[in-house]
Amino acid sequence: MQGTFTGRHMLLVMLAFFGVIIAVNVTMAVFAGSSWTGFVVRNSYVASQEFNGKVAAARMQDALGWTAELSIANGHALLTLADRDGRSVAMERAQIVLRNPASDADDRTVELAADGNSMSARVDLRDGLWVVEIDAFVAGHQPWRDTRRIHVAGGAIR
Repeated sequence: MQGTFTGRHMLLVMLAFFGVIIAVNVTMAVFAGSSWTGFVVRNSYVASQEFNGKVAAARMQDALGWTAELSIANGHALLTLADRDGRSVAMERAQIVLRNPASDADDRTVELAADGNSMSARVDLRDGLWVVEIDAFVAGHQPWRDTRRIHVAGGAIR
């Protein structure tokens, strides 16, 4: 009898169904294991104990009224720091930490060199979203820190 659904057909349907589910689960597990781990801090208890100190430092920094201007274009990063009146603040040294939000494989720290009233360095970033942590060191002050999210397109911040 032609077109009859037999036990063999049912077995093949069940094997195909569960085979697809198992293959998808294995694929997702491999991708999850090879991508960003989600690791943020080594010890969350210690990080929580440092929180109040970080808040106090942030308030002192805000009271200064300083602003940082970061530009990235044509493989070149330029950082300037200005006081509340717009005058340039001389930095002893500065660095930027570039983090890719999706993977830590591209993360890097770039030391900036003095370039007149600003600090600069050679930086090549691939297009996409980045988190930039700025650390500027000014004589007589705590390190000035800023974290921002940027979008790079065509090698420049957009």
